[in-house]
Amino acid sequence: MSYPNCPKCQSENTYHDSIQFVCPDCAYEWNGEEVAEADEDQLIVKDSNGNLLADGDDVLLIKDLKLKGSSEVLKKGTKFKGIRLVNGDHNVDCGKLLLKSEFLKKA
Repeated sequence: MSYPNCPKCQSENTYHDSIQFVCPDCAYEWNGEEVAEADEDQLIVKDSNGNLLADGDDVLLIKDLKLKGSSEVLKKGTKFKGIRLVNGDHNVDCGKLLLKSEFLKKA
């Protein structure tokens, strides 16, 4: 019988322990029914419409945003080119600004 590779270390030396799968190489245990977790270094960021964003995408603002600590306002429809995805509450790096993806849509 063929068992799945370990989702953590990709080892083929796995076995089923009546309840879950076990990897003897890295001691990782998982349920065979659960979906394999995404890579820890890969971010999944969606825009306001639910489209997946990726590094290098162009995005548009969907509403006016007042910059905190400043009198400047970013206008609806402002385009940001070549974004970068980052960890955190403000998960889109637009150069000098960090914005939340919920206020953006893919251009």
